[in-house]
Amino acid sequence: MKNLPTTKKLPRKFYKRPVLKVAKDLLGKIIVKHEGRKIIAGKIVEVEAYDGRIDEASHSFKGKTKRNEVMFREGGYFYVYFTYGVHHCCNVVTGEEDYGAAVLIRAIEPLEGIQTMALRRFGKRKIDEKQLINLTNGPGKICQAFSFDRTHSGLDLTGSKVYIIDMPSLKKSQIGISKRIGISKSTELPWRFFIKNSKYLSR
Repeated sequence: MKNLPTTKKLPRKFYKRPVLKVAKDLLGKIIVKHEGRKIIAGKIVEVEAYDGRIDEASHSFKGKTKRNEVMFREGGYFYVYFTYGVHHCCNVVTGEEDYGAAVLIRAIEPLEGIQTMALRRFGKRKIDEKQLINLTNGPGKICQAFSFDRTHSGLDLTGSKVYIIDMPSLKKSQIGISKRIGISKSTELPWRFFIKNSKYLSR
């Protein structure tokens, strides 16, 4: 894998912490997907936290269902759902078993497998700078580019198919905080976190 460390996979204990801590600490980390000999990877630059205990916008707010049961596993599992009949969205489950919290990955800076991602998003391998910025700057775009769907929901992120590589933690001054995007409940919670000045943030 070009210029990417391969031995610093995030351990289970990273994910089993409170959702707001995990959300902030995911910024700057690298998500990796293996497809046979092909590798797709990118730096996480924007996330949103969802906590079913107090957050009406969370899928887990009303309790465990067949659709959201992955959210109630212990931290370190991948939760992928289908929304609006159009997009998949990928999340990282956090906390202890039966808690019901997860971090939505909202935007990624593409690093590896860019031609593959471009083919899936734009139908061509060669893209310009504007298309590169637009490649994975939204939750639905990420899942299209990485080819994540509900078959990936429940994957163990400490495994070898999809995982997240540890990178140095960001300084507090590098992290932006705002209200979450595109929700109608619990809108007052400042639970969107992003890397300031990244050109790959969602629009």
